[in-house]
Amino acid sequence: MKVIISGGGTGGHVYPAIAIAQYLKKEIPDVEILFVGAEGKIEMEKVPKAGFNIEGLYIRGFQRKLSIENFKNIFRLFKAISRASKIVKDFQPDIAVGFGGYASGPTLYAAQRRGIPTLLQEQNSFPGITNKFLAKRAMKICVSYFGLDAFFAKDKLVLTGNPVRSDIWENTKSREEACHHFGLDPNKKTVLLFGGSLGARTLNRAVRDSFQKLESNQEVQMIWQMGKLYVEEYMKTDAANHDQVHPMTFIDRMDLAYIAADIIICRAGALSISELALVQKPVILIPSPNVAEDHQTKNAMALVDEDAAEMVHDNDAKEMMLDKALTILSSNERQKVLAGNIAKFAKPQAAKNITKEIINLVNGAV
Repeated sequence: MKVIISGGGTGGHVYPAIAIAQYLKKEIPDVEILFVGAEGKIEMEKVPKAGFNIEGLYIRGFQRKLSIENFKNIFRLFKAISRASKIVKDFQPDIAVGFGGYASGPTLYAAQRRGIPTLLQEQNSFPGITNKFLAKRAMKICVSYFGLDAFFAKDKLVLTGNPVRSDIWENTKSREEACHHFGLDPNKKTVLLFGGSLGARTLNRAVRDSFQKLESNQEVQMIWQMGKLYVEEYMKTDAANHDQVHPMTFIDRMDLAYIAADIIICRAGALSISELALVQKPVILIPSPNVAEDHQTKNAMALVDEDAAEMVHDNDAKEMMLDKALTILSSNERQKVLAGNIAKFAKPQAAKNITKEIINLVNGAV
């Protein structure tokens, strides 16, 4: 079997794609997998590190306002389609699988034009432009939320969830061991705050400007992941040097951070939400306002509507974020409700189920 996998631009597209490639390799050891990504984006680093080959397209996303850069992007798009067509022709895949992002559009479009079966994986509760465009000719669309039949043909949809690496939900470490890994006191309540590998400015500002709220709660401590874009700006602040705060640029053992946490504050990216459902801890989501079609707010509301998470709007983070976290930590009953309800969204077999759909399409079992 030969499989092209395309998707990237952010970890939310790349890591599920890698998880599927790894599961495919486990199920079919002689499978040939080729990734197609966007030059200069995260996938060009992460995919080779995971042991897979990748080809790059020089393509960028369109800006929301009229600009000279958008005219350049039109030219780049046609070049990317031409390049993707050659990659598909040379590799001759049995199937092409798209995870969204800049490169998946030209790649799956090229595959569809050659009559190659295509499968889409939509991580969000509100689909992106690329997947909407590709959906008409896709044979299967694997989704993580109910209600996507408002955008896609119902007979193509399969509710699978987002693939999450197994160490997130199979870890057997104790909370005490996890706390010791980060130099934390296992007898204190722990707030885990993260904004992704690059970081989130709003979350960082909120910690910096309101960390004093922790001082009256000596039984509470915090893991603060700043992100590499903001570490120089925030690592020397009073908040970062407070004895109740453990600042980090990047969390390399996210599995242990989840185990140590009593409550989690983060953005509302689809991959994060899939991990949080498996972790089953109380969560406060602060959707990023800087994403296409405000899909993070829609992701968050899918949980909020089921009382599976609480949400704070980006512009309210400074005033409300830590107050809400401390209020939840003061109520064992509220913690149990949130943890129990978010667990209903867990899909631990997502990689297995998506892989099954891929194999069925290749074998002609639609």
